[in-house]
Amino acid sequence: MASTPRMAWRSAVLLAVCFPTGDIQPAGAAEVLRRDVRELTPTATLHLAKTADWVAITPDAVWVGSSGPYAIHRIDPNTNQRVATVTLGGEPCSGLATGFGSLWVPLCGKAATLAQVDLNSNRVVSVFRVGPAAGEGGIATSPDSVWLVVDKKGSLVRIDPASGALRQTIKVPSGSYNPFYSDGRIWVTRAEGSEVTSVDAATGAVLGSVRTGPGPRFLTAGAGAVWTLNQGDGTLTRIPTASNQSAETIALGTPGHGGDISFGLGMVWTTMIKVPLSVVDATTTTLLCQWTGPGGDSLGIGHGAIWLTDYHGGTITRIELDEAMKGCAPGT
Repeated sequence: MASTPRMAWRSAVLLAVCFPTGDIQPAGAAEVLRRDVRELTPTATLHLAKTADWVAITPDAVWVGSSGPYAIHRIDPNTNQRVATVTLGGEPCSGLATGFGSLWVPLCGKAATLAQVDLNSNRVVSVFRVGPAAGEGGIATSPDSVWLVVDKKGSLVRIDPASGALRQTIKVPSGSYNPFYSDGRIWVTRAEGSEVTSVDAATGAVLGSVRTGPGPRFLTAGAGAVWTLNQGDGTLTRIPTASNQSAETIALGTPGHGGDISFGLGMVWTTMIKVPLSVVDATTTTLLCQWTGPGGDSLGIGHGAIWLTDYHGGTITRIELDEAMKGCAPGT
């Protein structure tokens, strides 16, 4: 992962904290194209395990977590075939992150741990005695560290990727579980509140907070903003990184546990069980299309496609971005 020049992103950090959140913008029924997800034509669907959850994209692979068995599965996007299954000592329960030649997998169990999977050999090379605070948490990598919240009190730890040693512990609001790295900052959503905390990834200094919709959990970045999927009321919050803009919250109508969010093709894509796919134009913050029906819960964008899991079905489906966008934007 390439690093951003220190002074450039540090200036941006100082400008981009403590935004007020604007009013929720409703998506009028006449403006949103609503479809059955079964109308989409997938390129491929692979059955992996009893459940399929968490997706990470690398330049040559798609990685998916599962239970029954507890494992990580590697898919070759050129052939759409599973090429490796890496068995784990616990449930992959709190997201996936890539960095330092590895896939980082938080594991839940009697003792929470962190597995390091080598991206070349498809083998677990280390299991560190530090783990996630809860299921549905997250993990992030910055240019020099791995980041994880390890307790419900809001202890965000910076981990040495070589040794697994804890370099630093930063206090963020209790009930915060999901870190995400973007532009020199670690953004941490507070699922038990309505805010995101911004942390300087170089120093660990807490820079400020931004209000979101209730129960923000998963997050992504793109088009000059950080975006949160808010489980409490099924909204999406856009947090701009420019100082002259306010945060904005958009109604999606998809409240509930689980779900996921990713950015691609200038769009923000979300998933939730029973509403497997929603797409929002990142420039206009308009909800363009929404697909209902079976499946959903986690997704990734890469290799020209959406990789969408059906948690309960234990599958992952590849849907080309062009296929999903047909009729959702002018000229498609």
